[in-house]
Amino acid sequence: MTGRTVIRGGLVITASDEIHADVLIEDGRIAALAASATPAAEAFTAERTIDATGKYVIPGGVDAHTHMELPFGGTFASDTFETGTRAAAWGGTTTVVDFAVQSVGHSLREGLDAWHAKAEGNCAVDYGFHMIVSDVNQETLKEMDLLVEEGVTSFKQFMAYPGVFYSDDGQILRAMQRSAENGGLIMMHAENGIAIDVLVEQALARGETDPRYHGEVRKALLEAEATHRAIKLAQVAGAPLYVVHVSAMEAVAELARARDEGLPVFGETCPQYLFLSTDNLAEPDFEGAKYVCSTPLRPKEHQAKLWQGLRTNDLQVVSTDHCPFCFVGQKELGRGDFSKIPNGLPGVENRMDLLHQAVVDGHITRRRWIEIACATPARMFGMYPKKGTITPGADADVVIYDPHAEQVVSAETHHMNVDYSAYEGKRLTGRVETVLSRGEPVITEREYTGHAGHGVYTPRSTCQYLN
Repeated sequence: MTGRTVIRGGLVITASDEIHADVLIEDGRIAALAASATPAAEAFTAERTIDATGKYVIPGGVDAHTHMELPFGGTFASDTFETGTRAAAWGGTTTVVDFAVQSVGHSLREGLDAWHAKAEGNCAVDYGFHMIVSDVNQETLKEMDLLVEEGVTSFKQFMAYPGVFYSDDGQILRAMQRSAENGGLIMMHAENGIAIDVLVEQALARGETDPRYHGEVRKALLEAEATHRAIKLAQVAGAPLYVVHVSAMEAVAELARARDEGLPVFGETCPQYLFLSTDNLAEPDFEGAKYVCSTPLRPKEHQAKLWQGLRTNDLQVVSTDHCPFCFVGQKELGRGDFSKIPNGLPGVENRMDLLHQAVVDGHITRRRWIEIACATPARMFGMYPKKGTITPGADADVVIYDPHAEQVVSAETHHMNVDYSAYEGKRLTGRVETVLSRGEPVITEREYTGHAGHGVYTPRSTCQYLN
């Protein structure tokens, strides 16, 4: 461990405050804050001083939805825990929560152990796990209690992907009832997969094989229907619900209605739904395959409703659902059949910058940026105030952010292990300059100074919005 670091002269931005303050870091944690150029701040002494004049000092991002090394569609996500967490650091994200996968016929424990083995000793930043529950039975339900006790406090279920991850309404209800008792949070992929499979079969029979048909068969109404059904099942179970990657305005309306009724229902969206659309899926020469993910990209008019949901707090979190597949050799598996294109986009490196652009563009405020990208995901998944804020006692996960630097997003310069960028050529204002993870410099003035194995596993408490 290094000793003390002081960050001088920056604008410290958290979800609740903006203050020109110096930040003292000691033994990997925030030790103190004091208004800049006051005697209290000038009394801070340290071995390392970082000048943040004219810059923002923000908490490291918390990306609560990533898939490193995920097996999908006969291949694997192209980022390992090593490459993916290094890219996260480059993008100002200092904590990821990835998804361990239970395979049908296997225990939750086997899945969790397999993911621990993939991640341990390989991560550049801190990480936690959610558990994908693919096989609900009496043993699984008992295991859920044990996992909550040891810090895996959220469980993902799928109303989509029959034959792979799919759970029927009875399995979902049982898992929700269990989480109502043990304090866990059910995360739902809300799309009617049974109906979608019918539409896929019909589209392919008509010869509609291009990537754009992926968006047409996975209808917004089937996202809204599944969102509504998940909410009602959670209500029957007396359980909280977190709906992942909300993309359709009709689904936002379902969440807003439930929240207006006072139900403990939460929603997440992702940068791809805020910045991309079906126009991308329709790009010629199979280029649209780069944008195949589920839930799918929607027509542009959905974007305004998602931004509105983020402003009104009907949506609380922006995560990436980072699940990269290379265009060459992976996305190409679906040439001639859109249903065989691996679902997922790269994005862990772009989220903080894209959301800062949203501040520049007037969609959200600076504090809301930090709220949806750092503080709320940390609270939602039981890591606050250790993660997600800058306050005495918190982990010193701190980003020095230059709000005036200009950049052009490109696969040529990104650090994700994937051969394209979903935002190729996009001009952004704002850029990460220096990143500390528990006080250690991982990015130093745009150079990588971290190492695999610095990141440690972070057990989590239960959702902090339910206490």
